[in-house]
Amino acid sequence: MVQNLPMEIVADELRRLRAASPLVHLLTNEVVQEITANVLLAVGAAPAMIVAEEEVSAFAAMSGALLINVGTLYPARLAAMRQAVVAANQAGVPWTLDPVAVGVLDYRSAACRDFLTQKPAAIRGNASEILALAGFEGGGRGVDSTAGSNVALAAAEQLARTSGAIVAVTGETDFITDGATTWATPWGHPVMTRVVGTGCALSALVAAFTAQAPNRLNAVAAACAVAGICGERAALSCRGPGSFKVGFLDALYRLSPEELLP
Repeated sequence: MVQNLPMEIVADELRRLRAASPLVHLLTNEVVQEITANVLLAVGAAPAMIVAEEEVSAFAAMSGALLINVGTLYPARLAAMRQAVVAANQAGVPWTLDPVAVGVLDYRSAACRDFLTQKPAAIRGNASEILALAGFEGGGRGVDSTAGSNVALAAAEQLARTSGAIVAVTGETDFITDGATTWATPWGHPVMTRVVGTGCALSALVAAFTAQAPNRLNAVAAACAVAGICGERAALSCRGPGSFKVGFLDALYRLSPEELLP
């Protein structure tokens, strides 16, 4: 059974994140590093992008959470990612996988299938990516999905059960599942798809919310809700994608747990 995420959970998780201000190690898409870092700073987390193979293991182990985003993947970056994941697992640091364009290109698809065996805490992708990662038939066009999030719900639930991760399949409505319980977060706005990096930044938010989370399902769902709520608010006053980006950062910064409560 799918239910909308209660606002009380969103408020509690946002309050917890702000109090902890977790350090988040981002091995992410090189195209989106600026917006990703600013989104985390605006919401109250601390981003860092340590990419050298000589440093990633030590830094992943001392971080509150790790993001692995395969958007701009190449051999040196993949080697660093693998080292960071091993170090994070050894240190008990939760890590999130963003399987960008999995199912479209073989190199990244093989890498992400390998990452699946290494116990990610969370997986965040669009419908096509989640379908492909779970072994279902789906559609994708580069980094874009050609399937609605509801089409990938069964795949997300199966992927959560087989991987042990919380799986978030995002789209017009986001579905977040542990394989048994599924939350829906119906917030957001179409203009979010016109700003590069909003999806990748959402994966960074997911990683941040998993840091020291007593309930990872609630944490990941709250990350999706916060992004969607702030996207709606920014869209109300923006004149297009450029002003939306500024408004989105401002909305994340201004969002308070108290105003989310009924």
